[in-house]
Amino acid sequence: MTTKSLFLAPDRDEMLARIGSVRPDSARQWGKMDVAQMLAHCQAPLRVATGEKTIQRGLVGVLFGGIAKKKLAGPEPFGKNLPTDKSFRVVDPRDFGRERDALVLIVRTFGERGAAGLTKEPHPFFGKLETPEWEALMWKHLDHHLRQFSA
Repeated sequence: MTTKSLFLAPDRDEMLARIGSVRPDSARQWGKMDVAQMLAHCQAPLRVATGEKTIQRGLVGVLFGGIAKKKLAGPEPFGKNLPTDKSFRVVDPRDFGRERDALVLIVRTFGERGAAGLTKEPHPFFGKLETPEWEALMWKHLDHHLRQFSA
């Protein structure tokens, strides 16, 4: 598991600084989203983790979620161009400032609530997650997309 966690204030501050470093004209290194769409997209998994967003678990998750969880929650960073659940895709134009502010708020809220703020529901793809798995996946997802925009 990654040693970085949004539940730890120094790590959370590091992530918030990286979010603060992206600009409306930050160029993507891979993928299709622009920077504002990425900021909107990054909010969705955090909303799932807190139970604010619910998605029904599909057959693909039931069949392959456990295998994917072992790989993605492990120590390696996420690879480029991973598949994304259609409910997490952001294709419409977004307001950069609004999306960045919303992401900063949810990262702060998620981190400050800690493990007590995690949903008790299974993840819609990975299934049941323990606190360290939620921590790793939320950190690594944000890290992945910030690296996508060189932050």
